[in-house]
Amino acid sequence: MEKIQQGKYVALAYDLYQVNDKGEKLVHQIEEGKPEALIFGLTPGVLPALAEAIHGLGVGDMFDFESDPEDAFGDYDPEQVLHLDREVFVIDGKFDSEMVRRGNAIPMMTPNGYRVMGTVIDVTDEAVVMDFNHPLAGKRVRYSGKVVEVRDATAAELNALHGHHCGCGCDHDHCGDDCDCDHDHHHDDCDCHHDHHHDNCDCHHCGDDCHHE
Repeated sequence: MEKIQQGKYVALAYDLYQVNDKGEKLVHQIEEGKPEALIFGLTPGVLPALAEAIHGLGVGDMFDFESDPEDAFGDYDPEQVLHLDREVFVIDGKFDSEMVRRGNAIPMMTPNGYRVMGTVIDVTDEAVVMDFNHPLAGKRVRYSGKVVEVRDATAAELNALHGHHCGCGCDHDHCGDDCDCDHDHHHDDCDCHHDHHHDNCDCHHCGDDCHHE
């Protein structure tokens, strides 16, 4: 039986829960019919705790573990809350009030062409306040799942790694309606982070050019 090791193509089905003192809440589910795929040890952003839990497993093996924020989606970073000029959200001369409203997760585009997701937390007369933290930042989580497939990765799969989309096994990915963690939410590639002045952020609203997952 093939075992999960460096360079193997791996498909997983799992439930992801947010855990707190009152219990746990299901925030994302990957079914066996549409498993999440990754190249073990090579796909970027895979959570360390998940990688450790599945290493050495084979098809049909189960995994179940809890993880603290530092080994999951990171601590909450106040510096990821940015004030963006309202003009950033003007499309065809009109402020995009339908999309830009409190609590909505919307796609943004950095100057480098990376698509990032942020949650609107306030809209004022001068600015739109957005939170680019991962929705599960600062949260303890639990994964419960099953290994669906393990095999050698093809040359095409290895070559396509730079554009690979994995889900909530990654620290910046889209994982459903309750956890708007989009694939391209990767702070190292985003000009909207703590190393930049918020008032001069070069991110822009990509409107119809961005497609929701």
